[in-house]
Amino acid sequence: MTVQDLAEEIGVIPKTVERWITKGKVPYRRHQYATAAALKMDVTTLWDDGRTVDSATDMAKAEIGTVYPHRHTVPSGLWRELYSRAQKTLDVLVYSGLFLSEDPLFHDLLKAKMAAGVQVRILLGDPGCAAVRQRGIDEGHQIMDGKIRNALLLYRPLMRSHPDIGFRLHDSTLYNSIYRADNEMLVNPHVYGIGAYLAPVLHLRRLGAGGVFDTYANSIEHTWENARPVGEADVATITGA
Repeated sequence: MTVQDLAEEIGVIPKTVERWITKGKVPYRRHQYATAAALKMDVTTLWDDGRTVDSATDMAKAEIGTVYPHRHTVPSGLWRELYSRAQKTLDVLVYSGLFLSEDPLFHDLLKAKMAAGVQVRILLGDPGCAAVRQRGIDEGHQIMDGKIRNALLLYRPLMRSHPDIGFRLHDSTLYNSIYRADNEMLVNPHVYGIGAYLAPVLHLRRLGAGGVFDTYANSIEHTWENARPVGEADVATITGA
């Protein structure tokens, strides 16, 4: 990795990286974590400056790679790029996530990941639950249940052809939609009064245990444990097909 490559990866100018290398300058802790992640090394192998800092806070800052002001400003291909990098885990935790279910390239990506042995889990809201009804009211349209039914209808061929893909329905109150691929995720907070496409999106990368990334990852696990599997009978009933 060149100086230029590393600088671009962690968001600093090349001269800053050069000073770390040639003059022994010690980076801010958030840049230490980001550099260690980019080089796939433990941060203490690279630096042990002995300063008394709040390392947990610095790590949290470093885990936040990019903040997009609205979901619709996220580069259109980033969703598939993120999921294409998954080697172990691919998770979608949403109410409907309709924009993904409408993307045939995303369906193809899910098939490819299943064939490669990746654990794929899609968590959608139960159309009849109170949390879904309330989220529709909060967004001001009251059609969240219909959006979920549309997503289920679009996913139906995939459920039939790839039954090992984990589809579940949850009745949880979601405060974020979460899109995870291994140690990388996009988090779309839910904001009262507006649709998710207008709310911000955080691009996170896991740098260590107990950070911001793990907080959101744990919520996926809790929701998955309490959700129910979607079977062919469920889809037929929900879609009216």
